[in-house]
This record gives sequence, C-alpha cells and structure tokens, in this order.
Amino acid sequence: MRTSSLVDVGAPDPELKNSPVVDVEIEEAEFSGIDQDVEVCYFNGVRYASGDYVCSGDELLRCENGVWVRSGTRPD
Repeated sequence: MRTSSLVDVGAPDPELKNSPVVDVEIEEAEFSGIDQDVEVCYFNGVRYASGDYVCSGDELLRCENGVWVRSGTRPD
C-alpha cells in the first residue's frame, strides 16, 4: 500500500451512497449476509475498487467484498 496515494474521504455523508464499515475482528460467520462477489465499495457517492484504501478521519479503511474493513489508523 502506498501511503502517498491514500484519499482522505472525510466523514460519511448520510445523503450519499456509502458501503457499511465493519471491524477487522469480525468473525467470518458474521459476513454471511455479505455478497462475496461484490468488488466495489462506495464512500460519499464515490466508487472504489476492492483492495483500495482510504482514510476517514484517523481511520484507515480497506474495501473488501463491498464493505469497508477498519484496518488501523492513518499512517504518518
């Protein structure tokens, strides 16, 4: 992951399309309702590919199967 290419997306706007954000520790069983074939996530109406990282505040988020997975804090 190249930190220079991270997009700061700000806070989620409830008026725009946003994919759910989940914790990295969530068990696989809790992903049962998630479509494993989805390869994009949305944040404030912008589409991101699976594997993309963005920053929202101090959180680092990774797009995975249509959801944002919390992946730590913003790198320095």
